[in-house]
Amino acid sequence: MRQTISDFLDRATTRYTIMGVILFNAIILGLETSGTVMNVAGDLIVALDTVCLAIFVAELAAKLYARGLRFFRDAWNVFDLLVVGIALAPATGGLAVLRALRILRLLRVISVAPTLRRVVEGFISALPGMASVFLLMGVIFYIAAVIATKLFAATFPEWFGSLGQSLYTLFQVMTLESWSMGIVRPVMEVHSEAWMFFVPFILITTFAVVNLVVGLIVNSMQDAHAEETNAATDTYRDEVIRRLAAIEQYLKDKDGAKDLHADSLSGERTRANR
Repeated sequence: MRQTISDFLDRATTRYTIMGVILFNAIILGLETSGTVMNVAGDLIVALDTVCLAIFVAELAAKLYARGLRFFRDAWNVFDLLVVGIALAPATGGLAVLRALRILRLLRVISVAPTLRRVVEGFISALPGMASVFLLMGVIFYIAAVIATKLFAATFPEWFGSLGQSLYTLFQVMTLESWSMGIVRPVMEVHSEAWMFFVPFILITTFAVVNLVVGLIVNSMQDAHAEETNAATDTYRDEVIRRLAAIEQYLKDKDGAKDLHADSLSGERTRANR
């Protein structure tokens, strides 16, 4: 019984159905934010949301029954359990904020779609390398913020009046959000040589360090895809070997049956001649 349920859950049709329910539930949760829609069809929307949640609970219950403690060995199963558990928490009193967190159920599409799982797994595997890059960026930001505070605090206290303000302003500059007309050019009107500070900072942070992060993520995704491809290849190879062995055994059994039949006929001829 458990194996039958497990096979049913692993079917592509079941996975696609769950994905469709997740996307439909996301639309329902979006409609709940509209006062006009809730006034017209609020009861129906709440009922549909409850049905979707019941399907998620039934799916997780089936997985727990079919796989037992093995359910918790898969991190994606634990992730699904947490997301659905948040949706089941009472949304009253101090826990009213959990009503907004119900949209996290949309994240379950990650555990259902293999391509999305590959992206997330690649991102997670890149985190150790990204930590070193972020540490480097933090050092660069700290140095630049100290310099900017000492250079521009007196004339532009709203941007560089303190270390914290300088860090925030430099982060805005790094994102290239209104950095030229909004910050750098006004500063250059007072400090004509300010470009000698801002241009190297942008080149180092925006074009060098940020691209390091992107490169790490891309490499991790490629490695994850290669591992998945190799695993699929090994599985296919093992299946081919198993089938070839079965065919070989079948042929041996067939040849053995032929030899036994030939020996039987030979014995009958010998007895007839006698």
